[in-house]
Amino acid sequence: MNLRIGIGKIILYLILIGYAAVTLVPFFWALSSSFKPLEEIVSGKISFIPKVFTLDNYKMIFIQQPLFGRWLLNSLLIGVAITVLNLLFNSMAGYALARLNFPGKNLLFIIILGVLMIPAQVTMIPNFLILKGFGWLDTYQGMIIPSMISATYIFMMRQFFVSFPKELEEAAEIDGLGRFGAFFRIVLPLARPALAAQIIFVFMGSWNDFMKPLIVMSSPEMFTLPLGLNTFKGQYISYWNYIMAASMISTLPILVIYAFFNRYFIKGITFTGGK
Repeated sequence: MNLRIGIGKIILYLILIGYAAVTLVPFFWALSSSFKPLEEIVSGKISFIPKVFTLDNYKMIFIQQPLFGRWLLNSLLIGVAITVLNLLFNSMAGYALARLNFPGKNLLFIIILGVLMIPAQVTMIPNFLILKGFGWLDTYQGMIIPSMISATYIFMMRQFFVSFPKELEEAAEIDGLGRFGAFFRIVLPLARPALAAQIIFVFMGSWNDFMKPLIVMSSPEMFTLPLGLNTFKGQYISYWNYIMAASMISTLPILVIYAFFNRYFIKGITFTGGK
């Protein structure tokens, strides 16, 4: 029995080590390439240590590309706004589906599950026409408003609140809190693990999104970071040195958020997937 467990663990560790290598090797190559000149990157020789170490790539994207700071600010503003709105509306919708009784509740939940099965590509053209009708193309609200709620995270929060102890809400009601008071002062603060998981997923999805800004934004000043990075690719030559340097900078906010909410992340996934 112990021998089986030992072999199982060895196989598991080998799989995890292999997956980590597949994941980390490209990242370290990109990090190394951000300190190389373009000639060394396109030479065809793969190396993780730069022969010619240079910081010119980082200087160029900050000094000679004046819109890089604006792209960074646009991505940050849109990502934070979408994340905050998702936290509020997804949590309220998930709580209502888990705790409240109202006509059409089950039908609404089935519709939300149905929305999960619709590919995002199907709604691209309708979204574009709706935003054009509102006059929201090339604006912040055109990026934020359609993304402020998500069926995926409504389902996730609903699963969390289904397993939330009712006794805490009943105690809050005895203390004189109404439904909204109990939700915002008791339930939501105790939902930190699920909220932390949602923060990481929603912000990361918005930060890395390329297709939606490509459809909505047209002015270079309104580009987000992934869209701005695409401008380093020319018709005849791609400036991979600048792309790698800018990519490394774009990963920093994701790493900071994950490091900050990491302690709640696994707990939140466990809670929401447990029932």
